[in-house]
Amino acid sequence: MNAGGVDITFFLMMGAIFAIFYVLVIRPQQKKQREREAFLKTAAKGDEVVTQGGIHGRVSAVENDVLEIEVGRVRGEKMKLRISLNKVDQLTKAGKASSDGSNSTKGKNKGSTKGKGDES
Repeated sequence: MNAGGVDITFFLMMGAIFAIFYVLVIRPQQKKQREREAFLKTAAKGDEVVTQGGIHGRVSAVENDVLEIEVGRVRGEKMKLRISLNKVDQLTKAGKASSDGSNSTKGKNKGSTKGKGDES
């Protein structure tokens, strides 16, 4: 240890800690975010979505980063909302609906009603 300075091992240890943190936390999160954004860009007419606000609907049109979703009918008329693509919480591709939620943008088996031992 230097009398008035800082030991070089301190900087080496801090660098090692940052490198480990980057490899174990930051890099995987960035990869997951890129995959999520790429998946959301594939949104097409007929896909089911759930917004971050909890609104469920079906995509009726896509314009750049804006989705138009049909959320229901009132007196026979379709109720449509326009939402930003980055506010979509879950996206299920049309024709691939499954009960285990594996097509959603969240973790696997989210929303599953099957128990651990259920086989069907």
